[in-house]
Amino acid sequence: MAAEGRIIAIDYGLKRVGLAATDPLQLIAAPLLALPAAALIPFLEDYLQKEAVATFVIGMPRRSDGKPSVMGSAVAGVAVQLQQRFPQQQYYYQEERFTSKLAAKALYQAGYRKKDRQNKGNIDTMSAAIILQSFLYGIGQQQLDTFVKA
Repeated sequence: MAAEGRIIAIDYGLKRVGLAATDPLQLIAAPLLALPAAALIPFLEDYLQKEAVATFVIGMPRRSDGKPSVMGSAVAGVAVQLQQRFPQQQYYYQEERFTSKLAAKALYQAGYRKKDRQNKGNIDTMSAAIILQSFLYGIGQQQLDTFVKA
């Protein structure tokens, strides 16, 4: 991760997308926001006008046996759209199995009220932060595909 700028993690869903970002030094992962899936690219266009982003990490859903899930093809399609729209950034997949469960547990441990823990946007942003933190720790990077710039 030699490139300068933030790293953005994307937990993509057909309805909603959770985003997380690092600090500019790429040390700490923090939840950013959840937004409707259709608003992802316009949001990122605006965000990249204001912040330097070096890398996108896209959560890749896999089944418990490690094979791609049904949602994986939708995620791959969005990844291609992002790469075409933002060709200067690096792109990586990061496995996202069990991140929603881990996110719910993290919200509980952080003292969120039950209503806030049930808010799917909070779970999506926390899931994105978990994906990003896993990427920063280097968990699973070797097993997952990286994008190849055209």
